[in-house]
Amino acid sequence: MSLPIGAYVVEIRTGRVGTVMGHVGPYLQLRPLGGGREWDVEPEGVRVATAAERLRAATAHVNARSRGEVP
Repeated sequence: MSLPIGAYVVEIRTGRVGTVMGHVGPYLQLRPLGGGREWDVEPEGVRVATAAERLRAATAHVNARSRGEVP
């Protein structure tokens, strides 16, 4: 499966939602919604995120920011 840059995906193993930032070798580089450190994952280890999963991740980030947990 070839995912375009900017696609929202879920890492199956951890449940983390991220945005595809690039392709390096056999790996996808993902960044969490709201920014943060990228991580690498094999393309077989992700699936396309649903609208509900995207909304849940974005809401969690906004709530953490309002509590002062992230900048």
